[in-house]
Amino acid sequence: MQVEQVASPNFNDRKQPVDMLVLHYTGMETGEAALTRMCDTAAEVSAHYMVWEDGRITQLVSEDQRAWHAGVSIWQGDTDLNSRSVGIEIVNGGHDVPLTDGTLPPYPDSQIEALIALCTGILSRHTIPASRIVAHSDIAPARKTDPGEHFPWARLAAAGIGLWPSSGIISLDESSLMPGDSGPAVNDLQNMLGAIGYGLEETGHFDETTRLVISAFQRRYVPDQITGAADPVTQERVALVYGLCTGAV
Repeated sequence: MQVEQVASPNFNDRKQPVDMLVLHYTGMETGEAALTRMCDTAAEVSAHYMVWEDGRITQLVSEDQRAWHAGVSIWQGDTDLNSRSVGIEIVNGGHDVPLTDGTLPPYPDSQIEALIALCTGILSRHTIPASRIVAHSDIAPARKTDPGEHFPWARLAAAGIGLWPSSGIISLDESSLMPGDSGPAVNDLQNMLGAIGYGLEETGHFDETTRLVISAFQRRYVPDQITGAADPVTQERVALVYGLCTGAV
């Protein structure tokens, strides 16, 4: 795997050892525009790596330094995720630059193959649990949607990168949980999402924060159904991922 070096000035010292991997899309018209922005001191943004559509990889910040990619975020109770993560920007317009027909631009095979090779190398150098390989939308659901519902998380998981629940049947109530609902079922749902890692308090009320977290979860694990409501399929997936993270099922 060949990696070109383009140094970004936007980094500082880590305060924690690396135990997370965060995946983003660039959300810009071109990779060149994204690279220019991540090297601009005024932008105050960067990542450790950028993966181009054709599979080229550019390193902007050394893995032992703190790149500025996560922003205000939380996962499994941790904040300042820049200090403890490696950040990868994947060149893709995403929701910001969709195709002319309004659909999201695909991730080419060559790009995903290069990303898998890059992630495999990172995981060989750092102890990063599968539950801490996350989307930007996972750690900042109120602000971010990347790398998007079109990102092939299942393909990465098959290569040993991150989580993907196998199909299974969990005994759950068949009714949906909706914004505005309250009660023990909402409490249980919030408990499981919080245990997975989402920044969500256990209040028993399906509020706006809960809706945003459900949408982020669906964007990753139920990508054909991003409604913000916890239908039976979403509840089952939450329980399955919760089980993968905690060993509960």
